[in-house]
Amino acid sequence: MAGSAGKGKGQEVKPCDGGEASVAAGSGEDQGGASAASERSQAAFPPTFSVSEIKNKQRRHFMFLRWKQQQKKEKLAIKKKRKKEREALGDKAPPKPVPKTIENQRVYDETTVDPNDEEVTWDEATDEFAPYFNRQTVPKILITTSDRPRGRTVRFCEQLSTCIPNSHVYYRRGLALKRIIPQCISRDFTDVIVINEDRKMPILTAEIDGLVLSHLPEGPTAHFRMSSVRLRKQIKRKGKAPTEHQPEIILNNFTTRLGHSIGRMFASLFPHDPQFIGRQVATFHNQRDYIFFRFHRYIFKNEKRVAIQELGPRFTLKLRSLQKGTFDSKFGEYEWIHKRREMDTSRRKFHL
Repeated sequence: MAGSAGKGKGQEVKPCDGGEASVAAGSGEDQGGASAASERSQAAFPPTFSVSEIKNKQRRHFMFLRWKQQQKKEKLAIKKKRKKEREALGDKAPPKPVPKTIENQRVYDETTVDPNDEEVTWDEATDEFAPYFNRQTVPKILITTSDRPRGRTVRFCEQLSTCIPNSHVYYRRGLALKRIIPQCISRDFTDVIVINEDRKMPILTAEIDGLVLSHLPEGPTAHFRMSSVRLRKQIKRKGKAPTEHQPEIILNNFTTRLGHSIGRMFASLFPHDPQFIGRQVATFHNQRDYIFFRFHRYIFKNEKRVAIQELGPRFTLKLRSLQKGTFDSKFGEYEWIHKRREMDTSRRKFHL
């Protein structure tokens, strides 16, 4: 009969939903088992397969997960194959290709600092931070807030003062910043840090959103947008409170003339001679024009291993403007202002 003759020929492969293959077994299972398994693996996801064509939402999600797993397995198999080839070649193996990232594909900036440039050396010797780097002044920092600060802002200022040696926290009490700066100069303060908060949000959810750093007595003044603020209580697996030892400072990836100035401004907040016995490090890491601040303590496990503990607080800064002289919002002369529509034309162009 036709039906029995069709069964005796072997197996019949029928496509089903989502590009899968189902095998209808016949009497010839022993002869075509291996070939059917290979056909099933090849027909699982054909080249023209598109998950978006599946109308059933649950089925579509299930097939998408299967497709991701298959892609992961193929990628892992290629990685293992390349590793075996490199081991077989030994020293003759070609160098590993450098992965493309936004950082290493960065658009070249003409103002990139060359340490051997005579002009850069002259600028460093004559700029506003030269007295600090010549050890003629000792950093003395005033940390204040916007008028009538919230409790979280006050706690942040107190914790920030434990990271910066010789810093003092004072409250504004309605005084304008223009009146505070002359008083700071008369009392030998070298820098003023103002922490601002978002007044448009409710009291319980008010966020710290800005930082003004003014170098005294002649400036410059930098205005930053602040985000991702975390106090010590919010940091997991944190270490004990910082000690009074003077920390080391790390400035990373400030490569342009503008970034060089910002890096020198941060460096002038800390004393020259760190006390290594305290094992505390303040880090300003610039990545894609975002400046990440972290405060750590490092611990020697043995001669080769070192562990770190974050002490807090942590926050992220984004430069908005750099102004000549001390703070003057109306008549101040600006060296640099961030204009998003004009400057952020490419994702691979950075200013610091």
